Formats: sequence, structure tokens, C-alpha cells
Amino acid sequence: MPSRRTRSRTPNPRPPRTSTKAHANGNGNGSTTSAATTPTTAEMNGSFRERNKHHSLNVPDDSSAQTARLMERSSFTLDEAPPALSPMSEKGLGEGSESKGFFELPMQDRRNFLLLVLLYFLQGIPMGLAGGSVPFLLKSHLSYGQIGVYSLASYPYSLKLLWSPIVDAIWSQRVGRRKSWILPIQALSGLGMIWLGTHAQEMMEAAGADNGAGVWGFTGWWFALVFMCATQDIAVDGWALTLLSPANLSYASTAQTVGLTAGHFLSYTVFLALSSPDFTNKYFRPASAPLPQGLMTLNTYLQFWGYAYLVVTLGLALLKKENREKRDEGVWSVYKIMGGILKLRNIQIFILIHLIAKIGFQANDAVTNLKLLDKGFSQEDLALTVLIDFPFEISLGYYAGKWSEQYQPIRVWCWAFIGRLAAAVFAQLVVMAFPAGGTTVWYLGVVVVEHVFSTFMSTVMFVAISAFHAKIADPVIGGTYMTLLATVSNLGGTFPRFFVLKFVDAFSVATCIPPTTAPADLKGSLITQPFSCVLEAEKHRCLAGGGVCNVQRDGYYIVNILCVAFGVVTFWGFIRPRALQLQALPLRAWRLGGGS
Repeated sequence: MPSRRTRSRTPNPRPPRTSTKAHANGNGNGSTTSAATTPTTAEMNGSFRERNKHHSLNVPDDSSAQTARLMERSSFTLDEAPPALSPMSEKGLGEGSESKGFFELPMQDRRNFLLLVLLYFLQGIPMGLAGGSVPFLLKSHLSYGQIGVYSLASYPYSLKLLWSPIVDAIWSQRVGRRKSWILPIQALSGLGMIWLGTHAQEMMEAAGADNGAGVWGFTGWWFALVFMCATQDIAVDGWALTLLSPANLSYASTAQTVGLTAGHFLSYTVFLALSSPDFTNKYFRPASAPLPQGLMTLNTYLQFWGYAYLVVTLGLALLKKENREKRDEGVWSVYKIMGGILKLRNIQIFILIHLIAKIGFQANDAVTNLKLLDKGFSQEDLALTVLIDFPFEISLGYYAGKWSEQYQPIRVWCWAFIGRLAAAVFAQLVVMAFPAGGTTVWYLGVVVVEHVFSTFMSTVMFVAISAFHAKIADPVIGGTYMTLLATVSNLGGTFPRFFVLKFVDAFSVATCIPPTTAPADLKGSLITQPFSCVLEAEKHRCLAGGGVCNVQRDGYYIVNILCVAFGVVTFWGFIRPRALQLQALPLRAWRLGGGS
């Protein structure tokens, strides 16, 4: 396969060169760059990581006017790197196009870069909680099906394309185009986190009561918080393009990666570890003075960051002025562009591939870590696993990008698809092999290996498909095009999760066996009759009453096998052949008004 120029290893990669003639006739071979990734567990593959979108955009040489028009569009976002601003030389370098280090940037760019990192970091805080820590904290209160209801809270990031034109088009010139949304959204987010910080623990305990009726109210609050984060993301993405000078716009993607990664890592891995009594007693307290709680709770963590949100919002309002802009194109013009893209037959086939591609490994992504906790794997061991996985994922992500540069991206994506199916089978074997006496050192090592393998395959898939998105997107409407593709890709990883978690409960069979004699340490009403203990609340009632919850059939194994089988059949029968056909099409087949 033809080799491509390897991407820059600096945080300011040079944009690819694309011939004007190639774009004119639609037969050019667009060069691509791969997406950066954020650390996450396999549980989060379908939610947080799928929404990151650091792509490149192919723009013809000597097209400064077209570049200016493109960047002025309300729909232009951080889905792509900045276009080339100067002609490229024979060696692929233009005057002034050498990558700059952070301290070589102008002082104003450095300050604005740090502001962007802070804004993206604040987004990562509630996202790390909503998609990472909270599902694990809920496991002791809810069944898998009820956690499936909670998974709906992550949907706003998959649907934000629906209201992004509104955020771009409606604003106050007095306040500023982006601050008109960022200031009120951050203030509401901060107040919402403070309110949740006084009720979250109680709401989690009440969520499983009355057959899980309380989970809907709990989910609604987190849905609203994630919705505000998604809306803020739209505004911050757009502001980043005017905060930084044109020559250093690629640092906007770097700010997004650094900020979101740090926020998510702090709210998921670090919080999960520091909120665990066992972890903090083992590593932070003397053995003679253990305490029944961790260094922090969900309530105190939410309250702290809620007040931090308000402080940053106040500082942003008083200390940072936004340059005035002319009103951009209207809301409906962007919706019309999206409608035109959706009418392309190749896009329709590609969307179908996106919507079904992640079903094959959805049980692994959504349930495996929860099942490990159910088996007896501790939260502190899980936090340690993710902590170990973090440097591996960052370093291995580089090679994923390199392969996507060297080979055809869809072919790399297909290789990773097979690897991800294998990872789902491997994960099930790891769960089945859980030691009867509890976690051992060797078993912890096996879980780490499984975790790294699974997240690496997911990273390769994400990077490769992001590179293909960048290749096929029309430069003239690149922002809308790329946002649409990223949204559909994200939706394919979120919508199956609700059903997968529901099916795990539906296929499970577990019976509470009453004790032969009443135990001395009875914590609830004595169990005298057998009953189903599939739901988490019934399981707790069984154990508190001295019974034993005997699992006759574990729905996780059945659902995971069904998902993998679905993935194998659809991959070889439809996804792989059609995806390779789409990759072979000329670029004009992806353009509005082009061939199909």
C-alpha cells in the first residue's frame, strides 16, 4: 500500500498539501491527519472518547480567500486543523510554516491558549463524572437495566449537531458572540453542580428504590449537566478560532486535548481512587487509623467544582474581552447544508455503517468493568488499572496515528474492528476466570492487559475513521460536514448502550436461596422464601436477610456473545465490503452536487 508522509510529532502539525486542480475535478487524494485521543476505559469507549474530534482539513494551495470564507462560517469548528496559509515548497514546507514551541508563541497567544485549556478542563470535570465515575458508584444501588437508563445522560454530546447552528447564530453583540453562551452556561453548570453536591449521594441511594423509579430523576439532572457541557463545547470550539492568531490555530486542538484529558482523568481515575475507603486507607492513612470513607465524596467533589465554575465565570466576565464580530450566516442556511449532505447516497450508506459498527463490542464497552465489580473486583483496583492504562494509551495512540498516515484509513479501521471483537471475547474470558478467593496479583495483571488491549483497539478505530472523515469532507463546508460525521459516529456508540444493559438483566436468571438457620449478623428481614435477585435492590435484600443470591444464568455472557456474533456477521457481510468500496470512490462522490 502506498506510504504517506508521517505526521509531525509536535503539537503544531503542518497542514497537508492538496492540489487546487485535484479539488476542482474531485479526484485529488486528500492527505489526512489522525485524531488525538483522550484516556478512557473500555467502559467509556462508546461515550467520552468517541466525541473527541481532532481532524485535518484539506484546503487548496493559494486559497487565502477561500480559507477566510471557511473560517468565517458559523459552522466551522475544531473538527479540523487550520488550512494552509502559505504556499508549500518542494519539500512540503512553506515560509513561516515551521512548527513552533509553546514559548515561541506570542504572549497573547500563550495567554489565550491557557484560557482555552482551562475552559476545556472545566468541561472534562462533569464529563468524567457523568460517563466514568457515577456508573461505577451506581452499581451498588442499581441493576444493569437501570444503569442503562442512566446511560441516556450521555446523549447530548451525540446530538449537539441539532442545536449547534443556534449557538452559532444567536448572540448578543454587547457581550460577545461566544461569551453570550459561555458565561450563562458555565454559571448554570456551576449552580447545578452545587445543587447536585447537596443531593447526589441521597439520589443515588434512592435511585434503586421502588423498582428503580428514582433513576429517571437522577438521570435527568445529569442529562441537563451534560447538555450544558455540550453547548459550552460548541461555543468554546468557535471562540478558539478567533482567540489564537491564524498562524497558530492548530494549538486550539492541542488545548482541547490537554484540557479535556486532564478534566476527565481527574474526575474519573483520580476521584474514583480518592473516594474509595480501601484505597485511601491503604495508601494515605496509617494502618492504625483507618476510616470508613475516602478522602472525598461525590457530594464534596461536585460542590468544590461548582464553586470553581462560578469563580472562573466571574473572572471571564470581568477580565476577558471578546472582539466584536459581524453577524454570520443564519441558522437555516446551516441546516440546509446538513440536509444537502444527508441526501448523498454515499453518506447515507456511511451513516448506516456508523450506526451498526459499534454494536459488536458494545457489551464489552458498557458491561465488562461493571461485571468485574459485581464479581468482587474492587473500585480501587479498577482505578489502579485505569491509572496504569493511561500512559499506555497515550503512547500507543501515536502509533495508531502513524498507521493511519501510512496506510489507507479504512483498511486500518477494519483491522482494528477485528481486534476489538477479539478484545470483547478476551474480556469475557477474563470475567469468567475471576478467582473464587478474590483478586490476586496475577489476575490484576491480566485485567490490565485486557484493558490496554481493548482501549488500544478502540483508539486505532477512532483515529482511522477520523482520518477518513477528514479525507472525504468538502473543504468549502468542512465544519458542517465534519460535525455531522463526528456526531453520527458518536451516536453509533451511545444509542446501543441502553438496550445492551437492558438485555443483560433480561437474560439473567438469579434466585435468592433462604438460609437454613438465621445468621447472627442479620442486617435485614430474614429471608424465608426464594425470589428473583437479578435486580440490585433485590440482591441487597437477599444478602441482608441472610440469603445467598445464586446466579443460574449470567445475561452478560449471552449478550456479549450475541453482540460479537452480530459484529462478525455484519462486518464480513456488509460493513467491510461497503466501507472499502466507499474508500475507493473519488472525492467528487462526497461533494454536494457531485456524482455518487
